[in-house]
Amino acid sequence: MTIRLPDFKGGLRAYEPRSEPLAVTPGTPFTSRTVYSAAHVVADPYADSTPDSPAAVDWDATLAFRRHLWSHGLGVAEAMDTAQRGMGLDWAGAAELIRRSAAEAKSVGGLIACGVGTDQLTGPASLAEVRAAYEEQLALVEESGAQAILMASRALAAAAKSPEDYIEVYGHLLRQSAEPVVLHWLGPMFDPALEGYWGSSDLDAATDTFLEVIAAHPDKVDGIKVSLLEAQREIDIRRRLPQGVRCYTGDDFNYPELIAGDEQGFSHALLGIFDPLGPLAAEAVRVLDTGNTEGFRELLDPTVELSRHLFQTPTRFYKTGVVFLAWLAGHQSHFTMVGGLQSARSLPHFARAYELADGLGLFPDPKLAAERMKNLLSLYGVAQ
Repeated sequence: MTIRLPDFKGGLRAYEPRSEPLAVTPGTPFTSRTVYSAAHVVADPYADSTPDSPAAVDWDATLAFRRHLWSHGLGVAEAMDTAQRGMGLDWAGAAELIRRSAAEAKSVGGLIACGVGTDQLTGPASLAEVRAAYEEQLALVEESGAQAILMASRALAAAAKSPEDYIEVYGHLLRQSAEPVVLHWLGPMFDPALEGYWGSSDLDAATDTFLEVIAAHPDKVDGIKVSLLEAQREIDIRRRLPQGVRCYTGDDFNYPELIAGDEQGFSHALLGIFDPLGPLAAEAVRVLDTGNTEGFRELLDPTVELSRHLFQTPTRFYKTGVVFLAWLAGHQSHFTMVGGLQSARSLPHFARAYELADGLGLFPDPKLAAERMKNLLSLYGVAQ
């Protein structure tokens, strides 16, 4: 089978799909790294909804995808930005997602951590209201039995007047958390409303404030997730963490080298790109568990081109590529997204994502993926 794919110059080129997927099988639990995939949600394609209406979720398909990730040994980072948190999935939908996924994790023995934010606030808010919103979500996650991930808050970014405001709000939350949490620093490339987080647009000053919060409560911080797409900054932060506080890389551009680490340490992982890369990423980590860093890099390094493609500017629309690949891989029956976000990327972008993913052997059924790609192309008027 040959497919005619559009390029970025307005033309078409022939592509011959791969005939066999990459051979990976579920295996033993990881021993050297803790690895989470931030998982996407599957929209209900039959719902009569609009981009402004509450999210309509296909719960069966959404939970089935989480079981897929758990079957390969990956943890699930739930209700994060990959699940369109703040981009189509409101707090009511996120709360239901957390309850359902936490119960599912308990039934299968899967590792799960859930995002805690302030997205029930829909307008300007005071610092006290931001704290209360965080507290409401933290209580729900703790009641579900999942670990909490304190996400960056648009409301806090808007309300805070100084680094001290961040120190006060996070200190308050950490003092009352029942178990150690993960702190998530999401950069403005993922969400422009988070510009100047930690009280400064100067990343050195922001880093100092971030580390000050952790140093004051090391017993309440399991780890940090850094999503700034700057490998050296993550390494510098990692080396300054208190003993026992982990670094979970959120760098979808440089994850192989950060997970592999150096003579002074390494990063664990909490990554959106591990949604489409799940089985391959798990295989690579098991190779790393044996001490074979070179073999780990040989498996994971070739995936970076796909990740950089999906996360290209505007980075916040990477979710579209993630769901697109889940559809091609057969994890869901349609390419419809919460909030109509399937329209956020171009046809040449989809074509290149398909080509890169197929080249990696990510599709369990390459023929199905090729047929679905041809169907999409036909909707855009590309004859085969």
